Amino acid sequence: MRGQGRRADPLGRPPLLLLAPAALAVFVLVVPLVALLAAIDWRALPGQLNSAPLRSALWLSLTTSTAAMLVCLVLGLPTAWLLARVEFRGRTFVRVLVTVPMVLPPVVAGVALRTAFGRTGLLGEPLLAATGFAFPFTAWGVVLAHVFVSMPFVVLAIEGSLRSADPEYDAAAATLGATRWTTFRRITIPLALPGIMAGMVLGWARSLGEFGATITFNGNYPGTTQTMPTLIYVTRQSDQDAALALSFVMLVVSVAVLLLLRDRWLGTP
Repeated sequence: MRGQGRRADPLGRPPLLLLAPAALAVFVLVVPLVALLAAIDWRALPGQLNSAPLRSALWLSLTTSTAAMLVCLVLGLPTAWLLARVEFRGRTFVRVLVTVPMVLPPVVAGVALRTAFGRTGLLGEPLLAATGFAFPFTAWGVVLAHVFVSMPFVVLAIEGSLRSADPEYDAAAATLGATRWTTFRRITIPLALPGIMAGMVLGWARSLGEFGATITFNGNYPGTTQTMPTLIYVTRQSDQDAALALSFVMLVVSVAVLLLLRDRWLGTP
């Protein structure tokens, strides 16, 4: 209806003391992205994006990140359910252990992976002796690194969603004779599905951008372990324009992920 605008805030105008630092925060976050876009040679961009190394690294990044998320779903969903719905001694400690990779420096994560799963590692050496297979310097090693750094994001997001789903539905199903497994499949999962999907998308994005643990654990071998972040790192040392083009691809993917998550975390107007 004409003449009706947005409702006035009943609390009054936001104070300048809060608006000024908020505006500065947005400025600090946006300027680097604008500078990145401004520095790109748009005329040369199509040729740079058509390069064989980019296609190889992008394909490896997409496939390993997707494989890592399937692993995170199989392992992370039961872990999140355990933390959200089951009371047991040491639950807080388990949650801390699950969260540690989220705050661990990426290089340290790579060193830890090599110590555990390297050819002479705690688990890697007997695995190599028994099967002849070793994780380092393989695409499976990339998947393992992605799982290690992304699992906490998936578990915490799903756990939050499970906690927000009313447990009374589970109790009602139990009174009707449903087993806990049936309740999990037919009640808990459908109620928490939006959060599960959000956790998977967030974990996938974290996996796609993983650099430190991947290069420390697997090296940077084109076609085998060279993902988009590692390709950008080595390309920047020899061709700044090509590195900008590669960074543009990652920026587009990141924005796409945020659009997928907008209903979950960004809100809707």
